[in-house]
Amino acid sequence: MTPTVWTYLIVCPLVFLAGFVDSVAGGGGVISLPAYLLAGLPVKIAAGTNKLANGCGTALSVYKYSKSGKIEWSCALPAAFGCLLGAAGGTSLAVSLPGEVLKIIILAALPIAALILVLIRRKSDADEKALSRERIGHDSLLIGFLIGVYDGLIGPGTGTFLTIAFSVVLGFGLLKSAGCARTANVASNAASLVIFLSSGDVLFSVGIPAIACSMLGNYFGARYAIRGGSKKIRLVMFFVLGLLFVKTILQLTGAIDF
Repeated sequence: MTPTVWTYLIVCPLVFLAGFVDSVAGGGGVISLPAYLLAGLPVKIAAGTNKLANGCGTALSVYKYSKSGKIEWSCALPAAFGCLLGAAGGTSLAVSLPGEVLKIIILAALPIAALILVLIRRKSDADEKALSRERIGHDSLLIGFLIGVYDGLIGPGTGTFLTIAFSVVLGFGLLKSAGCARTANVASNAASLVIFLSSGDVLFSVGIPAIACSMLGNYFGARYAIRGGSKKIRLVMFFVLGLLFVKTILQLTGAIDF
């Protein structure tokens, strides 16, 4: 397809917003993927172009979190490896499960995630548990694998669920959890992007401007999170979970098909 001015007017601001949200709490794909579809891109090309822009934006977000010392690498690296393995398995499983079953799974999971977020004690990274590096590495690998399976099965909200899991299981503050989650997301985005590139499902004429918008959104979003700490991350995570819940209900009722 040949992009028009309207293509960029739709995609660019929404991808910027998605990048901002994603760098704070994950779940930006709930905003960016519909933006490409609204602009008229076919589903597979929209998904591939989305992975291109999101991957670059998330990488910049990781840089910002890392520069501020908000990434625990003994957690982030095993989680990234686990995400790669889990996403591969989840994608294979998704082929054999009916789409309606997957939507019901996410509809049931979202209120549980929101309840967990409510119950998480308001703590900073200074209040986190003192765990051994071996325990952190083992648990992070398992978390990455399990949520990677979810990413392969369903996808949206992966970063949000990773952030919650790191906070609940490892006792990290939400800010450090968000930094580790972004790192794991880079790995899963890269794996998906390789597949989309090999099949020619990336529209670079839209993807390159989208990269700039995504990176800009991620840059400001990471600054917002780092300066505001766990309180701001918590608020944006509630927004993302609510958005996912509404989207899933609309899918189940047939109001939307993406």
